[in-house]
Amino acid sequence: MKKQNTILVVDDDPGHRTMLKTLLAGWGYSVVEADDGSTAIEKAYEQAFDLILMDIRMIKVSGLQALTEIKAFNPAIPVIIMTAYSSVETAVDALKSGAYDYLTKPLDFDELRLAMERAMDHRMLKEENRLLRETLGSHFDKRNIIGQSAAMVKLLETVAQVAPSEATVLISGESGTGKEMIAGAIHFNSPRKDGPFVKINCAAITETLLESELFGHEKGAFTGAYKQKEGRFRQAHRGSLFLDEISEMSLAMQVKLLRVLQEREITRVGGEEVIKVDVRIITATNKDLLQEIHGGRFREDLYYRLNVVALNVPPLGERREDIPLLAQHFLEMFSEKNRKKIKGFTPQGMDRLLKYEWPGNVRELMNAVERGVVLARSEYLDQEDLSLILEHTSSPGETSSKDGIRADMPLEEVERTTILKTLDLTRGNKSEAARRLGITRRTLHKKLKLYGAMS
Repeated sequence: MKKQNTILVVDDDPGHRTMLKTLLAGWGYSVVEADDGSTAIEKAYEQAFDLILMDIRMIKVSGLQALTEIKAFNPAIPVIIMTAYSSVETAVDALKSGAYDYLTKPLDFDELRLAMERAMDHRMLKEENRLLRETLGSHFDKRNIIGQSAAMVKLLETVAQVAPSEATVLISGESGTGKEMIAGAIHFNSPRKDGPFVKINCAAITETLLESELFGHEKGAFTGAYKQKEGRFRQAHRGSLFLDEISEMSLAMQVKLLRVLQEREITRVGGEEVIKVDVRIITATNKDLLQEIHGGRFREDLYYRLNVVALNVPPLGERREDIPLLAQHFLEMFSEKNRKKIKGFTPQGMDRLLKYEWPGNVRELMNAVERGVVLARSEYLDQEDLSLILEHTSSPGETSSKDGIRADMPLEEVERTTILKTLDLTRGNKSEAARRLGITRRTLHKKLKLYGAMS
């Protein structure tokens, strides 16, 4: 049988209080009444409520005072503030003090019901996320993986199941979604947590050097090899090796990697000694590897060897309820780093964050908040402080007409136009252009060379 949620209704107007009790009871809630903020504090201390619905203006103790005291001993309880006085300043004060939402009288009943359901769903997800993180162990870094959305809770549930195993994991997702952090969570919550966690970006190293980086080399194996070098596989012995951007690995290197995965042994470049390695492999990609296989750019046998367990990190646009949490985390981090006292976001500033599409995902949000903190002119970031977002926001249909992309244009031409336009927007910054396009700098370099646009 489903548990009946209990709501504390706080209002010094007995008529309004009775109306709410009747309304909420009709919706299936159990209701407890309080006629003042002081009574609300006492009742919230004595009894666990699923939600508090509280008026802001009361004679003895105001709703804001009661909210502050209740949140001091029970920060998890959602509180929705009601008021007949609609002002941005009062809304900011209530939200600053920990209110979940803010409604004006006379209440819109549909809006009230929706706000209550969202508040209790939010609380339930927070509790599930807390319990889930506890099961992941003390090494799970709560500062790095932030999210209470259904998509992130589901992902972390899978991480909790996968981490204790020895299974090879393939993490997919758009650039900037946090794939490396998920890889770290897998390692640090596994039996290998006391071993090394070694990372390498396959797109950042040329093909000729990647073999040496992975397997090591002997002294004199090639020009510049002045001494023997241990490769990443050897460094990760009895730990985990994270291969980021695995799709950028050449077919020749894919063959060598496949052999290592099958035999669990390596040979240094220029050497003959066979070295056994005990390494758990975690890989990541921002591309569809099945499409890469179809295009002849990725080996099918290696794909099935890597894809024992598949995880997908959702883009930020699919978990918008995590944006306020992430934004506040980055704001605190960069405020401390830059020695600035920024307390939060104005409603207009947060609205701008929530409405933006975030093509660069969490990484782009982090950069936008950092820039906002640096440029901030008050204790709260407003939309003007988030100019990086404003510059890149366009109305629907604007890109098509301005960039000259037509419906009948060949795909190769669409790609060329998009890449060159992005490079123009970034003022020739290839790293930033590659990030916005969701490709590696190496891939961008190849495309520009093909277009004859290298400078």
